[in-house]
Amino acid sequence: MPIPLRRSALLRAGGLALALALPTACRSPQQDAYLVEQLRQMAEELNASRQQTSDLQTQLDSLRGVVARQDTLLTRLAAMAGVPR
Repeated sequence: MPIPLRRSALLRAGGLALALALPTACRSPQQDAYLVEQLRQMAEELNASRQQTSDLQTQLDSLRGVVARQDTLLTRLAAMAGVPR
């Protein structure tokens, strides 16, 4: 590629990068603060959701234990009563 064409391509790429960077550099501090607040609230909700999922998993594990004990008890009672399985 000849040097003038390379220079032209670099200038176009640089201009495009500058055009894309300018809008992000012109944000207001108020918009940034709003964005930070929204992200903080989303993080809190995500953590609350994770905690709720953890609590539900604990309850589910507990219920599985109860069902297993009841199943064992019913199997033993059926065996003592002579009821076929």
